[in-house]
Amino acid sequence: MIDVDELRSCTRCALSTTRQRVVIGSGPQHPRLMIVGEAPGRYEDEGGEPFVGRSGRLLFQLMREEVGVEREECFVTNVVKCRPPGNRTPTRREILACHDWIAGQVHDYAPAVVLALGNVAARALFDFRDGVGVTHGRVVALDLRDGTERDPSAPLTRGLATYHPAAALRGGSSVVDVMRDDLRILKRLLEDA
Repeated sequence: MIDVDELRSCTRCALSTTRQRVVIGSGPQHPRLMIVGEAPGRYEDEGGEPFVGRSGRLLFQLMREEVGVEREECFVTNVVKCRPPGNRTPTRREILACHDWIAGQVHDYAPAVVLALGNVAARALFDFRDGVGVTHGRVVALDLRDGTERDPSAPLTRGLATYHPAAALRGGSSVVDVMRDDLRILKRLLEDA
C-alpha cells in the first residue's frame, strides 16, 4: 500500500517547490476502471482533484455516451502528481520520480481495466515506445505482482490507451471519433471483466 501521507508531502522532484498541492486522485477504493492522465493542470493544482477542467468535462461526457460509466465509478489520477509549471509536459525525471506512486496505486486499487490518456500515461504505464497515435486501442495485460504470489485465479488487469481529451479539444472531431472507437473497446473490456 502506498503511504498517502508520504505522497502528500513528497519532495522527490523539483515540482514539489512549485505546486499548490499533490493531486493524488479521486474515486472508489475498489474501482473496475482506473483512468490515468499525464499531470494536473491549473484547476487540479488549485482544487486537488484530477480532470476537473474542460478536458475532464469532455472525457466524462464521452465516458457516459460510449461506456455508460460515470466519474464516480472510476478512480481518476495522473502519472505525475504535481503540476508542471505552465502545464508543460512532465520531464523524464519527474515521471520517474512519480513512478512508484502510480505503480503503487495501480497495484493497490487493482482495477479490472486501466485507461491511459495520452503519450505520457501510455508510455509510463504500458512501456509503449510509440506515441498514442500508433498505440491507441491496443489492449495490454498488466502484471500487478509485487514479489508476492498472486492468486492464479484472480482476473488480469487489462490496459488500454487513447488520446488525452486535451488533444481532442485541440484536434477536433477526428480525434474525438478515435476516442469514441477506443472507448467502445473499453466498454467491451469492462463487460468481459
